[in-house]
Amino acid sequence: MKFLSKKTLLSAALAVVFGATSLSAVDAAPLSRKPQDNVFFATSTEPLGLDPALVDDNDSGNINANLYESLLKFKADNTEIEPCLAESWTISEDGTVYTFKLRQGVKFHDGTEFDAEAVKFNFDRQSPENLVPKMSYAPLVFAGVKSTEVVDKYTVKVTLAESSTPFLRNMAMCFAAPIVSPTALKKHNNNLMENPAGTGPYKLVAWDKGQQLILTTNEDYWGAKPPVQNVIYRIMKETSARVVALNNGEADIINGIDANVIDQIKQGGNVVFESEGNNTNYMVYNCRDGYLTQDLAVRKAISQAINVPEMVESLYKGYATYAPSYFPTFMAGYDPNLKGAEYNPEAAKKFFAEKGIKELTILAYSNSRIYNTVGGQVLAEAVQAYLAKVGVKAKIDVYDWSTFKSKLLTDKWDLTFIGWIGDNGDPDNFINIFSSSDPISNQGLWVNEEFNTLIKDATHVADGENRVKLYKRAAEILNEDLPILTISHAKTLAAHRPNISGKFTHPIGLQFFNLVEKK
Repeated sequence: MKFLSKKTLLSAALAVVFGATSLSAVDAAPLSRKPQDNVFFATSTEPLGLDPALVDDNDSGNINANLYESLLKFKADNTEIEPCLAESWTISEDGTVYTFKLRQGVKFHDGTEFDAEAVKFNFDRQSPENLVPKMSYAPLVFAGVKSTEVVDKYTVKVTLAESSTPFLRNMAMCFAAPIVSPTALKKHNNNLMENPAGTGPYKLVAWDKGQQLILTTNEDYWGAKPPVQNVIYRIMKETSARVVALNNGEADIINGIDANVIDQIKQGGNVVFESEGNNTNYMVYNCRDGYLTQDLAVRKAISQAINVPEMVESLYKGYATYAPSYFPTFMAGYDPNLKGAEYNPEAAKKFFAEKGIKELTILAYSNSRIYNTVGGQVLAEAVQAYLAKVGVKAKIDVYDWSTFKSKLLTDKWDLTFIGWIGDNGDPDNFINIFSSSDPISNQGLWVNEEFNTLIKDATHVADGENRVKLYKRAAEILNEDLPILTISHAKTLAAHRPNISGKFTHPIGLQFFNLVEKK
């Protein structure tokens, strides 16, 4: 794939605005003169990369959801599954053998053929013996996969060590599950972070780091051609800049908005999209040996110092709700009777004084996130203010999202903030991260054997009340042992020009641009 030079790329993007015919003399599809063929999407954060096996952030997922496909996919407005690269499937009586009949006539963006060998290559790439550190989703998606066999050119048999209720939903996910070109992987040393090659409705034209990415329609796509020919992702870190771009018509869609800019967006004649979010925003305690927060008593005192409902109301102004339970209200496992951490600043103050605890370090991100629209720094400063009232000085180290993700693994910190957006509608996907030994998923490296057993057992139980009970108990343990302090469930927010229509923000929090129209 050819990448444009920075000069050429910027010229090309400007050419779209002013109606130029093409992207200069490059091996890429021309951008259209028609404004309705080009959608400008302004986002706060650049993707970490474009290999679905090696990323775990929604910014990468937003783009990869349009470049790649999985064996199955979700329906346009919910997490029910339907065929995609697999046209049909059967399941053995014991629930351990899945046989997928694959779609024929599908090609990857590099022109190579999709078939059973490609599926096996992708599954084997993420098997336990082949894992690399950045494959944080592989243990979640392919948990229990014992073998992958090619039956014939368009038939694959997947055998699990044990039955797994979430397995089919996992096969529709936009992380780890998407099928990438084996030829491209071999060409680029098993890494497609900058050289994506999927089967999706769009393909990458160019990426100007820190500025923008351009996608154009895949002319060889097996399915319906997207209504919009080109999608231009513009990286705009500041919320105010994205709002101005939307109101000026320089952006068609923006994300990363919060309650403070809603009125400004509406006054500009634009539309605010909101839906109940499949997410949780929470604070993580570092439970590693040698840290103050390894001690449950310390974690409890910090939790007592923070008036979480008050903080949520102040920061999010009705666009997020207090989260006494880790699970959102509509997810199996949510317990309306579960109570959050007690607010008791006097008890916290007494504890810290007796223990001589005067300082803590908070690691925070600067950008807005779907689950935290005000950004990590603002949230950290709110917690810092509460801790100050009980005699504890909290130092905040703040970084952009990409740097923050690396600092989680390398720096010393007592508290940090992160969140989770459900990938497939199954409670296992939402909560099993805390049973992981991977610090990318379980940032505080908390270990609880009862919790781990519950999570493992629940994967083998069919959907129903018995399974729900297991997840309710798991959520209860999170509140008892406090590896995290749950904060809020955010509404999914975005904004768009009035000439934009379609279901571009899915319940899993990603944008699928083949469902977007521009008039």
